Amino acid sequence: MEPKTSTVSSSSSKPQIPNPNPKNRDFLIHLEAYLAKRDGVDKLLKISRYASKIILASSVIPESLPLSLRLKSFESSVGVSRKAFRLGKFVQDVNALRSANVSSKEDLILSILAYGGEGLYYFVEQFVWLGKAGLIDKKNLNSLQKISAWCEFIGYIGSVSLKVKELRQISEDEQCLLSTLELSMIRGIGYVEEEEKLRKLRLKKLLKRLSVIQDFADGLMALADISDGKGLLSAPLLLSSAGLLSALISTHKNWISC
Repeated sequence: MEPKTSTVSSSSSKPQIPNPNPKNRDFLIHLEAYLAKRDGVDKLLKISRYASKIILASSVIPESLPLSLRLKSFESSVGVSRKAFRLGKFVQDVNALRSANVSSKEDLILSILAYGGEGLYYFVEQFVWLGKAGLIDKKNLNSLQKISAWCEFIGYIGSVSLKVKELRQISEDEQCLLSTLELSMIRGIGYVEEEEKLRKLRLKKLLKRLSVIQDFADGLMALADISDGKGLLSAPLLLSSAGLLSALISTHKNWISC
């Protein structure tokens, strides 16, 4: 169960806004701002975890070697450590649901699925972490993980649905802007502002598409957790690759937004 930065609250109805002049920022200052964010550190840990899982799943290193055992221990420890970064994170979904721009019953239902599913996932994950950390009894740990996986998967269904709708709207806005830009060029009047709007709109569209891909990757892992790792889509190498892809997309989005 490896969620992205946020199923919806940071990449759906409230897309991250890229820094207007990322090239002008000092790298170390930018890096400091990135590492100061909870999600920034979390996604670096996620990259390291799934890179380790890919190495283990691909059998590049024989299982008999000490390095293989160390990677397994590292991967497991990072997985538990990442759960600590989710403490209280469900609050952002509560607030996102409260401030969601709902214009129809369909939007309301999808918002409840997306924000509610993810919020419940983060809430349950707190107890999963406490169980794995040894503070509470582990007898209900498997049940909690199953509930967590279902909540996460439901959240991704709502999130993808919302983002697909948003992509349609962005495409319509893009076509309108292209028509305006073309008309301005024919008339020979200034169109610098329209070009800048078009650039930002296309960047937003790209980030939204990446976010959908990320949701599918994370949803695949949640589905594997629900099925207890059984089925054609639960191959270790496939799931590890999906996790790394999700982590890289999250890292990219967090980097340009801070």
